[in-house]
Amino acid sequence: MQIYLAPMEGITTFIYRNAFARHYGEIDKYFTPFLSNKNLNYKELNEVLPEHNKGLTVVPQILANQAEVFLSIASELAEYGYREVNLNLGCPSGTVVAKKRGAGFLSIPDTLDAFLEEIFNKCPLEISIKTRIGMESVGEWETLLAIYMKYPIKELIVHPRLQKEFYDGTPHVEAFRTAQETLRAIPLCYNGNIVSRASYDTVAGELMPVERIMLGRGILAAPTLPAILKTQSPETLSNTDDLKRFRDFHDEILAGYIELMSGDQPVLFRMKELWAYMRQYTGLTDKQIKQIRKSKKIDEYRSIIAGIC
Repeated sequence: MQIYLAPMEGITTFIYRNAFARHYGEIDKYFTPFLSNKNLNYKELNEVLPEHNKGLTVVPQILANQAEVFLSIASELAEYGYREVNLNLGCPSGTVVAKKRGAGFLSIPDTLDAFLEEIFNKCPLEISIKTRIGMESVGEWETLLAIYMKYPIKELIVHPRLQKEFYDGTPHVEAFRTAQETLRAIPLCYNGNIVSRASYDTVAGELMPVERIMLGRGILAAPTLPAILKTQSPETLSNTDDLKRFRDFHDEILAGYIELMSGDQPVLFRMKELWAYMRQYTGLTDKQIKQIRKSKKIDEYRSIIAGIC
């Protein structure tokens, strides 16, 4: 089994990736939050600079619906030594979809097809794709599969939900099974609602063998999840060593953001975002999470964390 870390804007940054690799590991491939500027800006460059990703297998993800933009970013990435780039056709955000990017690009399949033809003909890097199965109806998936099978896609990562479903409800596992039966020449990766061994077993039981999975919210909520799936390790914090590892992991992330950002508020914003997920792993109460959310200074935040975790 290969396990990938999903790209999550503002969360799975290079700081998080490096801390995760040092303290938990078991990730075979990391995907960056999406890049969308024709000329990469400061924030985007931080994500892809080789010195920020030493020892990690990292695939930059591009959010674009114009071949010129995609190819410009890919050419810059090639200069940094990357060999693969990932196309984002999965982001369900309303602001992204309104611009026909991310999952929104799926609503205009003829335009998408022309776009793919151009980038596959001209891109200096191998191209993988992360996709949803449509916008409004599972019936759209057949059209999209017919498009995907035309191109030498390095890997197709399928989140079997529609754009309108965002992250709600049960994934359409049967759509992934259809992809397995249809796209025999394209390696497939499953993404969606794997948050425990039981949830993985449920999904895997409905599919042909799944050799690649991508984890997002499940890893944030339980950083031991990759090890759980690969090695049968415990699912929760169970002893002092586990708690210490989590604290060291947390403290490294905090230190990284303090070094990168100016001022307490940007740092605390990032850490509070993470606690929306990490609370499940540590079992913090609503009262304790409220304390964290109310903190306004880094010293105050540190004091709260020391007292509850």
